[in-house]
Amino acid sequence: MTTDSERERTMTRADADDATDMADATDMADATDMADAADTAGATGTTGAAYTAGVTVTACATAVAESRRHIPRTVRRAIPRAVRAGLRPDPWKRGPVLAALALLLGLSMLLHARIPNRIGNLGSLVETFLPWFGLFVPVLLAGALWRRSVSAVLALLLPVTVWLNLFGGLLGDRSHPGGDLTVASHNVGAGNPDPAGTARDLAASGADVLALEELTPQDRGTYEKGLAKAYPHHAVLGTVGVWSRLPLSDTRPVDIRTDVGPLAKTKPADVTLADNRALRTTVATDRGPLAVYVAHLGSARVNPRAGFWTDSRDRNAQALGEAVAAERNERVVLLGDLNGTMDDRAFDGLTSRLRSVQDAAGDGFGFTWPAKFPVARIDQILVRGVEPRSARTLPATGSDHLPVTAAIDW
Repeated sequence: MTTDSERERTMTRADADDATDMADATDMADATDMADAADTAGATGTTGAAYTAGVTVTACATAVAESRRHIPRTVRRAIPRAVRAGLRPDPWKRGPVLAALALLLGLSMLLHARIPNRIGNLGSLVETFLPWFGLFVPVLLAGALWRRSVSAVLALLLPVTVWLNLFGGLLGDRSHPGGDLTVASHNVGAGNPDPAGTARDLAASGADVLALEELTPQDRGTYEKGLAKAYPHHAVLGTVGVWSRLPLSDTRPVDIRTDVGPLAKTKPADVTLADNRALRTTVATDRGPLAVYVAHLGSARVNPRAGFWTDSRDRNAQALGEAVAAERNERVVLLGDLNGTMDDRAFDGLTSRLRSVQDAAGDGFGFTWPAKFPVARIDQILVRGVEPRSARTLPATGSDHLPVTAAIDW
């Protein structure tokens, strides 16, 4: 048995359908009237221009009517609804917190260089993990869509634009075939459980020049033995070393101010050399001498009291930048574990004089640490006076760092 309310709902739906049909009929009628008017104008001796205009109006009106007829009724109803919903104030008022967070995210990336380091080295910490800030965008977008917040969705345009401007160029493969010389670098890890296996993997990498960091007295002989066949020339100064297929000369330690304070100058030379963490050598290539630096900068630590502690690393980076600035050779390659990303302001002294092969000719971000799930590229290859052709990471070894390699041209 049909109730009054059901009859009313049925009549309402029928009325709505009738209204839509009447609108369709009206459009057709309007189109017909316009066509008749145009025909009449042409038949009663209207000028040629007016007649042409009438024919054009007729064609346009007919096209509008035909296109409306082929648009599904549900679409015709949805469009006005969507327009009305967008004009209502409610979607713009929803999600103010989400909109504020989106703007804060965008401004943090846009103005990262202005974030001060006075409190826990916050600026450097942000810059170290800056690429990962992009992961907040889909999270905020999901919240904006759930809240149906138009303002939050529009606010997300800022962080998306900034992130793409900063890192969009790193998403593709920028490498090119060829290269006159291949270089590689690896922090082999003081606690590496398989130094012999690591040496075999590095010997098979095909690099012409190989730099190793974090060498220990216990494992030094293992690396020298494992790499001797592939690399007839090598030099080790303290905890860093270089192996080469080409002759080496003028190898010397580089003072990166590892030891500071009143007792630093009282240490014997052999003790100081044993703790050395940087060297400079000259590689004799077919295209002329190439200055090669190998460095292992101080560690960076995050702890509740000091925040992002980078004192020794920053001091080492400044000293290394001064050494590179004083280098007379136009062609320079810097290899090593710098314990920081090149977005960090602490490396301005290096990045202002050298460029990253990964940024120029790599594939993706090239993260190197930790080896099991890399989140940052702290192992670097920087160059000057040569052209990077390709850059990539090598498969994991027994170290907690991934090796890095690059091909360069003159």
